[in-house]
Amino acid sequence: MIRSPPPWGWSRASIPATETDPVASLPSLSRRRLLKASLLGLAATGLPASLWALDDDGRRQWYFSAVDDSDGGHHLAGLRRDGAGHFLLPSPERCHGGCLRPGRDEVVLFARRPGQRFHVLDARRQASTLEISASQGRHFYGHGVFDPSGRWLYVTANRIDDAMGLVQVHDAEQGYRHVGDHLLDGIGPHEVGLMPDGETLVVALGGIRTHPDSGRAKLNLSDMDPALLLLDRHSGEILERHRPSHHQLSCRHLDIAPDGTVVAGYQFQGPEWETDHPLIARRTPDGSFSEQVLPSPLQGRLAQYTASVATSQVRPSAAISAPRGNKVLVLGRTSGELLAQFDIEDAAGVRCDGAGGYLVTTGSGEVHRIDDGGRHHQLAALPLRWDNHLT
Repeated sequence: MIRSPPPWGWSRASIPATETDPVASLPSLSRRRLLKASLLGLAATGLPASLWALDDDGRRQWYFSAVDDSDGGHHLAGLRRDGAGHFLLPSPERCHGGCLRPGRDEVVLFARRPGQRFHVLDARRQASTLEISASQGRHFYGHGVFDPSGRWLYVTANRIDDAMGLVQVHDAEQGYRHVGDHLLDGIGPHEVGLMPDGETLVVALGGIRTHPDSGRAKLNLSDMDPALLLLDRHSGEILERHRPSHHQLSCRHLDIAPDGTVVAGYQFQGPEWETDHPLIARRTPDGSFSEQVLPSPLQGRLAQYTASVATSQVRPSAAISAPRGNKVLVLGRTSGELLAQFDIEDAAGVRCDGAGGYLVTTGSGEVHRIDDGGRHHQLAALPLRWDNHLT
């Protein structure tokens, strides 16, 4: 439901790679069930020869995400933009974010933090082809991004012994071999993106220390030091460090607009009753950094938590999901003006649909579309639990 409909739409204002068969390692019953589900999904969709296929408007037809089924099984998934079809590939663990490899029919999906692997999918064959393990004494944080050539993959990671945050560099042309690190002088890098110049990485540094022996427990809430970082992808030199207004505002997710505007989402780690801290930050092309508190009572309804951030590639807007508050917000990308808000239960992944609107997935299996006129409708309801990101 739209609470504030805009009448004018959005246009205003080093471990070697190994080939794996994750299905073969499952118990026979689970293996049969997952293979059946995957094959049924493939049969139902009528998949094209390549999932990179574009429609008549030049937009990609397929999105990718991590999902769980109703039995708790983990999968890597493909989803048609119109919600009319999907496929599933079994995964040995729960995954999180992903990225497309430029110039190739490949998708990379990353294990959820503290993750030990990332998975390379051949989109043309609808198959998982590589499973890359974290180096000894490291774990991943669930996100990565390619350089424009498609050769270099940059992955957020943690050096476990001293909790140093890293961006690991992997060479996709050499089986995704780990070839180097950029040290971030900080803890808990999460989502990473690439600026339009193709040379500058942007990292959401969450500031939260974790350790695989403690699972997802947060070990340093009293002395967190989060930031939004910009760094040279070649040298690793940190060019900018923007700290949030409160040390417990964990900078977690981001997206980058074609003009270089960065929109970031926070998750507040302090007391539950403190609901007036900003949850959205913005770094504009001129280098200025600002934060935004939303109008009351909307600010309090977000439960101190944002998840996926998506900027439109064709409109000056950005969308942010707040699954704990059951909300999706659409904002003016530069002004921060609230254009619309939608009540979508457990809203998870959000991504630009290439036509001025957004595709939204939920933790209850629904797929929604918000169009460029501010209208919202459900495309599908599936027996799946979508993770917080769409690729």
